[in-house]
Amino acid sequence: MPQKIVSLITARGGSKGVPGKNIIDVEGFPLIHYAIEVSKKSNVDEIWVTTDDKNIKEVSLKCGAQVIDRPSEFAQDDSPSEQALLHFAFNVDFDIMVFIQPTSPFILSSDINKGIEMLNEYDSVFSAYKEHWSARWTLSAEPTYDIYHRPMRQHVEEKYVENGAFYVISKENLLRYQLRYGGKIGVVEMPNDRSFQIDTPEDLDLVRKIMKIAGLEKEKK
Repeated sequence: MPQKIVSLITARGGSKGVPGKNIIDVEGFPLIHYAIEVSKKSNVDEIWVTTDDKNIKEVSLKCGAQVIDRPSEFAQDDSPSEQALLHFAFNVDFDIMVFIQPTSPFILSSDINKGIEMLNEYDSVFSAYKEHWSARWTLSAEPTYDIYHRPMRQHVEEKYVENGAFYVISKENLLRYQLRYGGKIGVVEMPNDRSFQIDTPEDLDLVRKIMKIAGLEKEKK
């Protein structure tokens, strides 16, 4: 029997860094449009948005997604996304969930499809980019490494950094682990230049510039 695959886009209304960011205009479309559109082009069967905000709900419906109303207690500044994921799981029928954050507009359908395919081998999957070692300091200018034994970058193992774009997990494992990932975890590697997240006005300006340049390049072709 075929498995039912859904994408769930989390979009609460109380953003502080960029007010109204989930539906803010980004090159002619509300930001959430990009997450919905990439879902349409992927192998998911249904597209859902979980939100507590009536404007986000209206925009999401116009963009072609279904909406589940998120209880306000699961949409606070300190509410973990898992609360919204579990609320959805208890109210909607599905087998596999692709949890997408709309603040990452450069996801491709091929990224999502790869993550779905990887569930044949893994219990859950997340997207990330590779990071080379670099000297890091705290905001109080304290080194996070031994400055007397500074390593050569090429001698330090690369690490994966979650880019927060998307996660894939079965309903069974979501309920088992109560987390967006658990069990045997796989990684969908995305390039650094597609791993931007919009959390600040500066991030928003950068993403707009990248999209504008990409649009101009596309027109030239």
